[in-house]
Order: sequence, then C-alpha cells, then structure tokens
Amino acid sequence: MKKSTTAFAAVIAASALVLSGCAGGGDTADDKTLTLWHFEGEDSAMGKAWDEAIKVFEEETGAKVEFEAKGFEQIRSTASQVLNSDEAPDILEYAKGNGTAGLLASQGLLTDMTDVVEEYGWDDKLAPALQTTARYDEDGIMGSGPWYGVPNYGEFVTVYYNKDAFAAAGVEVPTTYDEFVAAMQTFKDAGTTPLAEAALEYPLGQLWYQLALSKADRSWVDDYQLYTGEVDWHGPELTEATQTIVDWTDAGYISKDITGLKAEDAGVSFISGEAPMFVSGSWWYGRFQSEIDGFDWGIFEFPESQLNLGSAGNMWVVPTNAKNPELAYEFIEITMRPEIQAILGNNGGLPVAADIKDITDEKSKELIEQFNAINERDGLSFYPDWPTPTFYDTIVAELQELVNGTKSPDEVLTSLGEEYDGYVADFRE
Repeated sequence: MKKSTTAFAAVIAASALVLSGCAGGGDTADDKTLTLWHFEGEDSAMGKAWDEAIKVFEEETGAKVEFEAKGFEQIRSTASQVLNSDEAPDILEYAKGNGTAGLLASQGLLTDMTDVVEEYGWDDKLAPALQTTARYDEDGIMGSGPWYGVPNYGEFVTVYYNKDAFAAAGVEVPTTYDEFVAAMQTFKDAGTTPLAEAALEYPLGQLWYQLALSKADRSWVDDYQLYTGEVDWHGPELTEATQTIVDWTDAGYISKDITGLKAEDAGVSFISGEAPMFVSGSWWYGRFQSEIDGFDWGIFEFPESQLNLGSAGNMWVVPTNAKNPELAYEFIEITMRPEIQAILGNNGGLPVAADIKDITDEKSKELIEQFNAINERDGLSFYPDWPTPTFYDTIVAELQELVNGTKSPDEVLTSLGEEYDGYVADFRE
C-alpha cells in the first residue's frame, strides 16, 4: 500500500534518466549489446547504483549497454505486448506481485532463472521473505515455483519518532505495546495528537495491518497473502486490529479528520513537527533526511511484533525473447556486488546484499540495520492490499467508514472478507 507516494514519483523522475558511459576495453562480449530498461530516477539511490553498475559492466565485459528511458506505467501497461515481440529488451526492472511479474510468468513471457540463481548464489543472499516475490507458480501466484526475477533492494514499515518531542515530554522509546499506548496518552494529555495519519490513502491501512501482524504468525501471513489456508476475518488478529483503530480514534491518538487527508498530508505533519510519531515506510526516510531540520528524529520497530509490513523492491527480469540473456545475468550479478549495494545504502536505499561496514552514512546505517534485523527473523510480511486487484481501494474505503463511525468493526470485516473470499474462491476454481 505504498504505491501512492513513491512508485509514481519514480515514474516522473525516470523520464529524465539517460545512459552514461561507453563500451570498455574488455574482450568477452565483442560487439554485443545489452538492452536494458528501468524506471528509477537519475538522482535516486537505485538510479545512482544502476548507473555505476552499467559502467562496471561495460568495462568488464566489453559489451555496450543500450538504455531506454521508460516510465513505470509505460512498462506495466505495454509489457505483455512488447515482451511477446522481437522488441523485448534483454533485461528490465519490473514490478513484483501476482498481477504484474506473476502474470507475465504465467503467460510464458519471462525466463525461468532458477538454475542461474543457484549458479550465482543469489538465493543465498536473499532472505526468505525477499525470495517470495521472485518466485511464481504456474498460475502466477508468488511464493513458490521457479525464480522469474531477482530483487536487489527492499522496503519496510517502521515507526518514525521526533526525538526532541519525546525528550520534552519525558517519553522513552517504547519497547512494549503498553508503553507505546502510554506514550500516545502522554502526548494526548499535553494537547498533541500523537500519530500522523491519513485515511484517503495507504497510511491508515498500513497501521491496521501492522496491528493485525502484532497478533499474527507466519502461518497467518501465508494464509492471507499466499492463499495457503482459510483466513478468519472475524478472528483475533483482524478483529483486534480493527477495534483498536476505533479505540485509538476515540482516545484522540488518531484524528477523526484523517478521512480527508492523503499520505502527503501525514508525512508533512511529521516533517513539520506537528505529530511526534508516524507509522509508515522506508520510502520516506530519504525525504525526512533532506527536509527535517528543526528537530532530531529516529525510528523504532512497532513494539512486541515479530512481523512487519515490507517486501523486496521491484526486480530484474529477463524476457523469454531476450537476445542476450547471458549478458543480462552478468549485469544482475554486478548489481548484487557489495560495492554497488553500498551505493544504494549510502543514498537512502535499502540494499539486500550490502556489507554494513561499507555504509558510511550513519543515518542510512540505522535504517539498514533495522531492515537486516527484520530479515534475520523472517519478519517481512508484505502489504494488506496485495491479495486482490481491487483490495487497496476497498481497504481505504472501509477504514474511512470505520473512522467516521458509519460502519462497525464487524461490518467492516464482513465487507473485506466478502471481497477477499470471493476473489480467492474464483481463483481456486
């Protein structure tokens, strides 16, 4: 549910990206050319890392990289047609998920890279949750089957907090759920709404899912995300999460005005110092580094939860019609090197295979260390809207009604369950 702030910003920025570098002096590829598409902004962490990877690739292989600037939506909307033609590139960055990479894999348009992944050892570098969105079965459902892509950056949701506001209020960083609630009450008693939130877009849905995850285990996540079992929409995980949103709104920890606010509004509320906490994604981290200058800030994991929203980022895929797949594999290998991963990490990205000693920016190191800790316990649990193509809009609408008081928690869960169960039942037929 992060799609509204970053994916489309990257689309706009990507239009300015141009290829730099020229063929190097290697002799392994002669006059071969690698055609490459990606949609990352030139000044983004990924854009900087891929630009350096292109230079290294050309120097080491002697092959030339032909880069074409493509927007995210341009690639997504034309992928099936283009990849099924002789105009397919050799490698491209593509969106993860059942409706994107999974769909192309089920149509036979992506190369099964399982043997290549094992040969290069990429599977040893990627935590289990990161591998989930790279593998798809014959129906295009993530989580099992062949490897059809290789992710090399990640994302996750955390709690941002205003260190100065905490100090002024005498609040310690909470390590338990009760301490988290007590901290919010302290701020509320002082006249401050503690949580920056928005219900017109994804932030409230992320908080709702995080509350469910704090009561869940990996089996529950697999049932919800991978359809491995039945989801009880009135079970303790979702019931407590939904009721907690009501309780926190009634207590004043969340403003009732959030039904008219977007993600940008919530983010700006934290940037301005108006709200002391914001539960949202790592994609805000670089912006906060750039724009917050009036107070010190940090992050902490949602207390007493072993599971967190998050996943691998988009990934490299190799079309079935690629003319030079071996060159594509060599390029992927370069992007997985520690020195390229370090460029990601030192520019606000979340590398999946970096050596933490190579991260020289202390603020970036804080984010990466938390991400690594979550991965080490297999804690990434994806996003609440992934199970159905229309679930994002449904979750947003239902949670707005919840905050407005026009629907009870039971009614909201019934509506969500009906859409989810209907989609899964149709899929299984």
